[in-house]
Amino acid sequence: MRVVLCGDFVPTAATVPAFEAGDAAALLGDTLSVIRKADFAVANLECALTDRDTPIRKCGPNLKGRPAYARVIAAAGFTHLGLSNNHVWDFGAQGLRDTVDAVRAAGMTGFGYGENDRDSRKPLFIEKAGRKLAIVAVCEHEYSYALPDQIGANPFDPFDTMEDIAEAKRAADWVAVMYHGGKEQCEYPSPRLRKACHAMARAGADLILCQHSHCIGCHETWRGAQIVYGQGNFNFVGHSDHPHWHSGLMLDVQFGEGVEVAWLPVVAGEGGVSLAQGGEKAQILADFEARSRVLQDEGAWLAAWEAFCRSLPYYVDAVKNAYVDVPGGEPCQQVFPHYLDCEAHLDVWKTIYRTWHAEQTDETR
Repeated sequence: MRVVLCGDFVPTAATVPAFEAGDAAALLGDTLSVIRKADFAVANLECALTDRDTPIRKCGPNLKGRPAYARVIAAAGFTHLGLSNNHVWDFGAQGLRDTVDAVRAAGMTGFGYGENDRDSRKPLFIEKAGRKLAIVAVCEHEYSYALPDQIGANPFDPFDTMEDIAEAKRAADWVAVMYHGGKEQCEYPSPRLRKACHAMARAGADLILCQHSHCIGCHETWRGAQIVYGQGNFNFVGHSDHPHWHSGLMLDVQFGEGVEVAWLPVVAGEGGVSLAQGGEKAQILADFEARSRVLQDEGAWLAAWEAFCRSLPYYVDAVKNAYVDVPGGEPCQQVFPHYLDCEAHLDVWKTIYRTWHAEQTDETR
């Protein structure tokens, strides 16, 4: 079974002309040749597809595209879209329902959501020649997640998610996990995220993709599972000028006796994406492998993670200004609990604000 797995896919001002024209070639360039040769093609749809104009209250942008854009994504060759992320609920419950309806009407299958937090846990199963792949899609706790009485994306849980993976493995030949989380723009996982991915591997996952960071990170093989800590964007063109924003990895995966992964770097142009070529491709892959070697040196990896965390002043500001609104800024009474709620933000806080015990301070100091 050959499956192409892509990162974040979001219509932007730069790509709306191609979406409106139904021009998949302009939108996706030569990545189309990879997508259309696969048995199944999967991406993370990180927005709502709705005509509603009533965004929810949140910290950060509200992302959406027109429902008709689903037909362009389907015409490109995508068969399944992951909906477990922090933007699919940006226009509320009805916006998510509109998205599900648009994806279905275009002939694709949306997954990673449910009518409540229990229903959202159901995995996606895809099958070919009598063999079955399960995909478990989860997201960290950032606005979109399902509640006991509310439709939403499948929230990651350190206990329930492991059970879901184990049950999926009993029902399928292979299990892949799409984990929407990790700190944005950080090329390395937090200690918690790495430990969580190892736990997912122990539970039976064969392939784990961490998305959401909007940058290519690093990878490792652990107990036979291949783990990618940061797949980067797929088609999220022009939304940010951050240097990490403009590249990502497509994974061309052959599920057979083993799980064989080909890394295909993708780069953004003015109105779409294409496969990286020549020296640019070589550099992206070389940097990816260099970071992966750093990951295997615990001291170097943790130092890189901590240096990143300490470069972010707004976490200190969120504590200093908790429950005090700053003129022209976010209402801080919301930022503070949001940072407590979301695992990636809490990971940073726990790194910046260490306890004496974690610092191993002896009594003589």
